[in-house]
Amino acid sequence: MDEFSEYYSDYLDGTYDCADRIVLNGYFRLGCSPGGFRTWWRCLEGSDEKLDDTHLMRMAGRFSRRVHAYAERHGVPIIHCKQGQRKHEIAKQYLPQDPDFVGVFLILVGRAPAPVWKVKRKSGKIINIERKKPYPYVNHYSFHIMDSEWGHVMIKLCGHPPFSAQIVVNGHEFVAHQAEEGGVEFTKEGNCFTEVPDTARLAEIADTLYSPETIGRLIQMCERWIYSACLCFGLSLEDQERTGFRYDYSIYQAEYSRNLVFTRGSVMEEVFQGTIDRTRSRLDVKRLKTIFGAKRRPQRRTGKKPPRLEVVVERPTYDLTVFKIHFGKFTLKMYTKGERVLRIEAIVHNLRVTRWGRSLPDLPDIVSRLRKMLNRFLEVVYCVATSYIADTTLEALPTSSRVGRARVGGIDINNPRMRAVIEAVTGFAAAPLGFRASDIAAKVREIMGYSEDTYTSRKAAYDLKKLRGKNVIRRVEKSRRYEVVPQELRAVIALLVLREKVIKPVLAGAGKPRRGRKPKNQSPIDDHYEAIQSQMRNLFQLIGVAV
Repeated sequence: MDEFSEYYSDYLDGTYDCADRIVLNGYFRLGCSPGGFRTWWRCLEGSDEKLDDTHLMRMAGRFSRRVHAYAERHGVPIIHCKQGQRKHEIAKQYLPQDPDFVGVFLILVGRAPAPVWKVKRKSGKIINIERKKPYPYVNHYSFHIMDSEWGHVMIKLCGHPPFSAQIVVNGHEFVAHQAEEGGVEFTKEGNCFTEVPDTARLAEIADTLYSPETIGRLIQMCERWIYSACLCFGLSLEDQERTGFRYDYSIYQAEYSRNLVFTRGSVMEEVFQGTIDRTRSRLDVKRLKTIFGAKRRPQRRTGKKPPRLEVVVERPTYDLTVFKIHFGKFTLKMYTKGERVLRIEAIVHNLRVTRWGRSLPDLPDIVSRLRKMLNRFLEVVYCVATSYIADTTLEALPTSSRVGRARVGGIDINNPRMRAVIEAVTGFAAAPLGFRASDIAAKVREIMGYSEDTYTSRKAAYDLKKLRGKNVIRRVEKSRRYEVVPQELRAVIALLVLREKVIKPVLAGAGKPRRGRKPKNQSPIDDHYEAIQSQMRNLFQLIGVAV
């Protein structure tokens, strides 16, 4: 386990890791280039005489009419969504009640930009085939499907040729199916396992999600539905076979989560809220979102399952607090799930910005990188939340040190600029790809109110060199980026906490006793401050210190 999970292991029933959402892009390789698209059209129509905007629009209209006719004939709800509607929330209301149901149960239609081909003709001849930017908004059809192996699957298809697709699956659905076949008992709420007697066995099943065999089964699931239940409205099965229309798949988005199953929900809430209070300002979390629920978490675990009527009729809803940090296309977040599960997630929103590879065989490597990212995030959270000071830290930090052959100054916590640099570095500590001197310079200017000429990237690089000399940060190999050393960062943060949270507030109230009536709703930390200030005043009187 990571240090954060191990620190709270006495309060846990177990942990398990699992991939959550996996988003695949489906594309017809021949239709991605003008020449390839023209070649495919000739195979479809016999010639390119009808290759123009009018016939392309007619094909999109035919797709729409066929979808609506199918939905009406088979009683499948079809809903036209407005912009901004959360489609997955709509889909939850239409989930089949029959556990043995397999097939399409809902179709959602929404408008979104898509790379649509535009054909220019002159005197009956094609001059150019291009995709105009910005991409026009066209109808996309989201087919919500229940699969016997992968559970709830969503396939979104563009109604215009070459019919680009997006497939969304959830790893928890696959793991739940495999756990049922393996005889593992569990209680599942949404996409989260809330009761798992054997978490070790469940973790083993979750690890099989990234095996080559499972990747093959994922491709089989896509092939099973995309041609016969989605693309068939635009191209018949005969046309697909005759023109060789086959999809290739790439990974667009991936999520990986670690789930801590606490013994008691009240303890989980206390741990999570305490972690937020101690780390939010240090990790530079701009906004914290809390959605208040209708129920309070139980104070103790009864060990009895709730009545079946309660499970079916009344879904318990608890407070949901989301602790989220964004780094470009990466997101790291912590939030509570259900009664007593704390989930930590690492998300890459668009793999195109990374150099990790996007093909399906690269999925194990992507998951491994997300796991390392998540471990590092938890390591930083743990070190920031539970900082400590070694015996020699106070004496060693202000002294000079060496970086290579260069001699650099020490770290003076009393220097406002140096404190701002440490705060900036702490804010970037969880960055998956590290940070640059320019990032620190921009953050320090924001904290101190400096201009760009006053504090440049060059000055930030020198300040970072001081931290490198104390092994607080280190250079990422073969790059100009830096990453923190969490164990050493703990000591520096501890000094900042002592200065800002202990020494300054205690001394501020030690010289002058507070007058007036004591507040009724005073926080526990204020009670501690007041007690310490009272004792400090007595100490100052004894040693003759005027404040």
